Amino acid sequence: MKTIHVAAASVNQTPLDWEGNLSRILVVLDEARAKGVQVLCLPELALTGYGCEDAFLMPNTIDYAEDALASLVESSSGMVISVGLPWRHNHALFNVAAVIVDGELLGLVAKQHLAGDGLHYEPRWFNSWPRGEVTVTECLGQEVMLGDLLFDVGGVRFGFEICEDAWSATRPGASLAAYGLDLLLNPSASHFAFGKQRLRERFINEGARSCGCAYLYANLLGNESGRVVFDGGPMISNQGELVAHGRRFSYKDSTLTSALIDLEVNRSKVASTASRIVEVQDPVGLVMSDWQPKFLRSAPSSQVDRPILRKEEEFAHVVGLALFDYMRKSFSQGFVVSLSGGADSSAVSCLVAIGLRLAIEELGEAGVRERLAHVMLAENSNEWMSQLLACVYQASEHSGDATELSAKELAEGLGADYQSWVIAPLVEGYTSMVSGGLGRDLTWAKDDLALQNIQARVRSPGIWMLANVRKSLLLATSNRSEAAVGYATMDGDTSGGLSPVGGIDKAFLREWLVWLETEGSELVQPIPELKYVNSLQPTAELRPSDHGQTDESDLMPYPILDAIERAAIRDKRAPLSIYILIREHFSDYSAEQLRAWVLKFFRLWCRNQWKRERYAPSFHVDDENLDPKTWCRFPILSSGFTAELRDLEKYNG
Repeated sequence: MKTIHVAAASVNQTPLDWEGNLSRILVVLDEARAKGVQVLCLPELALTGYGCEDAFLMPNTIDYAEDALASLVESSSGMVISVGLPWRHNHALFNVAAVIVDGELLGLVAKQHLAGDGLHYEPRWFNSWPRGEVTVTECLGQEVMLGDLLFDVGGVRFGFEICEDAWSATRPGASLAAYGLDLLLNPSASHFAFGKQRLRERFINEGARSCGCAYLYANLLGNESGRVVFDGGPMISNQGELVAHGRRFSYKDSTLTSALIDLEVNRSKVASTASRIVEVQDPVGLVMSDWQPKFLRSAPSSQVDRPILRKEEEFAHVVGLALFDYMRKSFSQGFVVSLSGGADSSAVSCLVAIGLRLAIEELGEAGVRERLAHVMLAENSNEWMSQLLACVYQASEHSGDATELSAKELAEGLGADYQSWVIAPLVEGYTSMVSGGLGRDLTWAKDDLALQNIQARVRSPGIWMLANVRKSLLLATSNRSEAAVGYATMDGDTSGGLSPVGGIDKAFLREWLVWLETEGSELVQPIPELKYVNSLQPTAELRPSDHGQTDESDLMPYPILDAIERAAIRDKRAPLSIYILIREHFSDYSAEQLRAWVLKFFRLWCRNQWKRERYAPSFHVDDENLDPKTWCRFPILSSGFTAELRDLEKYNG
C-alpha cells in the first residue's frame, strides 16, 4: 500500500490584491499542512486574481506576482504546491502554474488552450503555449523549465491541464498519460453557469479514468472582480470515480478538499490496460526532484456522491454570494432598491436578504462582522437587514394599492428599512414645465412614451440621493428579457451601479419567485410574503389604470420573447429560421401572430443596442448574457436586419 494525501482548494481572491491574495493562500497552506497533505493544487492565476483584465499587461503586475511567488516558496516546506500566475518570456505573456517542492521552485507549466469565448478574453493578454515545447526562463533569480512539463517528485509523476485545457478535444492529459501519470492537476478559474458543475465532474472523472490516475480540480471562489462569479467546488476523482468534493458558493475566504490515493493500486490498473499507448522514452519536458513525499499505510478514499442543486437553488446561492462579495469588496454600507412591488425589484430585494442569511448561516455572526468589518453593524443581528437594505416604494398617479401592499409586505417581511414616497407632484412639475415650453398640453394619445418615461425617470434622483446618504449601492432592477427589447427607461428603472437580475430572463425569474414563496430549500428558506408579488400580473404601471397596461401586452408573452432571444442571440439564427422554429413550439398561437412577434423582437433589439451599452454591470449566470462589454457584441447603428426581416415578411410556408 502506497497512499498519498492530496488536496485541491478554492480561494476567494481579488484582482491585484497582492497582500490579501497571498495571505489567503498561506492560510490554505497552513490548513493543508496541518492535515498532512503532500500535494496541493491551488486555482488558476490565484496569485494575481483572474480578472485583472488589461492590468495583466502592466510590467509591475508580473513583478508583484513574482514577489508573491517568492513568499510562497519560502512557506512551502514539506509539500508539493501548484499555484497560478502570469509570466512573461521573450516579450510574450503566458498563463502558468508554478510548481513548488519543499521550498524550491521546480518549474512553470504553461496553458496550451486559451479561453476566448463568452466572457473570456484570455487571447487578448496571453499567448497559447505550443504542445511539446520546453524552454528555460529566469524566475526568482534562477533558471527553471517553462512549457509543456511532466514532473517526477520522489517517484510520483504528475502533469497539468490548466482550466480550458481540459475542455479541449486535444486535452494535454491524453499525451501525458503515455509516460505514466499518478496525478493530473487542474488549476481552474471556471466561472459559474447553471448546471456547469455536472459538466466539470464528467471531464474530471473521464480524465482520471482515461489517464488511469487521480485528478485534482481546484477553482476560484466568489465574486472576484464584479461580473464573474466563481462557485468554488473543488473536486478529486480517482480512476473515474469522484472521491472528494468541496462546498460550492462558500462565504469563507477558502475551502480545502482532500483525499487519500493509493498509487500502487492505480498503477496496477493502468498496467493491466491492454489498449494503453506507452512512451518508453521520457519526454524532454520531464522535471525531476529527489524530495520524498510521505506515504501512508491507509485505505484510499472511496467514492462519494455530490449533492445536486436545482436551478432555482443555484440562482439563489450564486447571486446571494455575488451581492455579499460585491458589498464587502466595494466597501459599500449596503444596498438600496426602488421596490415597485413587482417581480424584478422584489427578486433583487430577496437576493440581498438571501445573501446575508446564507452568510450568517455559514460564518456565524462573528464571521459576518469580520467579513463586513468596514460596516458598523448593529449589536443586535436582527437589525442588520434594515441596516444593509433600504427599499422605497415610489407612488405615481397611476400606482395601485396592490403593488404598494406587495412592496410593503415584502420589505417588512425581509426586515428591510421600508419607505413610501409620493412622486406625483414631481411628475406634474416636469410635465407642466415641458407643456409650457411647447405651448400645448401633453396627452396620452400623442405623447404616450414621454409621459410613461418621465414617471420612471423622476424616481431616479431621490433614490440615488438616498443611496448616497446611506453610503450604499443602488441596485438596478431590469432583467435580461427587458434588456433584449429595450423595455426599460434609461435613467429610470435602469438607474443603479449594479444590476443583479440583468443576466436572467423574466420567465425564469417569475418561476423562481413562486419557488421561493412556496418551496425554497434547506438553506434558502421560503419567503411567504412573496404571495402578494406572485399574485400580480407584471406591469410597468406607467399608463392610467383604464389602459390595462401589462408587460406582455406591451411586448409579447415572456416565454415566447425568451425563446426568440435564445434562438437569435445564443444560437445566432436568422429571423426566418426562428419563425419556423417557434411555430413548432408555440402552436397555440397563429402563424401571423408569431411572425409579428419575431419581427417586433428584431426591430426592438436593433433599435436598443445603445441602452444595453449603458446598463449597469450584471452577473453572468448562463451562456445567454447580453452584456456588450463581456459577452454579446452588436453594433449600435446597423441596418436593423432589413433584408432578413423582408424575407420573413414574404415567407408563405
